[in-house]
Amino acid sequence: MTRIGQAIILLHAGDREEARNRLGDIWREIGEEGDALHRCTLAHYMADAQDDPADELAWDLRALHAADGLRQEPITLPLPKPHSAVRVFYPSLHLNLAADYVKLRRPEAARIHLARARAATGALSDDGYGDGVRAAISRLELRLGSGPDEGRPGPFPGQP
Repeated sequence: MTRIGQAIILLHAGDREEARNRLGDIWREIGEEGDALHRCTLAHYMADAQDDPADELAWDLRALHAADGLRQEPITLPLPKPHSAVRVFYPSLHLNLAADYVKLRRPEAARIHLARARAATGALSDDGYGDGVRAAISRLELRLGSGPDEGRPGPFPGQP
């Protein structure tokens, strides 16, 4: 996670290419079957480092798949941190997918993921992060002409 964090710092500083290179190196090390939390985090930020919207979508889908893997790991009591925190990932993951589909001019797919993002917002806290994600969902809903009460599809089965 330290190395992923260092690459994220590069990404936020504007060095997308170096961040993409470092994240790619880490991805090759952990692979498709590595720790789900690491894969989810890495893929989420790797998507942000992409120049091509189709590549961004592919990484965002990997992040969602990894988050789903976190939900399927055996649960022990008390709940370890990844299990208790995974629900908070879904609003942002689906929001990112909705934004990807907008870029790819696939508004119906965008609306589906936007509805899933909205449906998952109950997991968000009333803090800066939660408020920011909810505001971003609202902005994209306005852009797409959809809203939380449009009767669009809810989350995937088994997701909050």
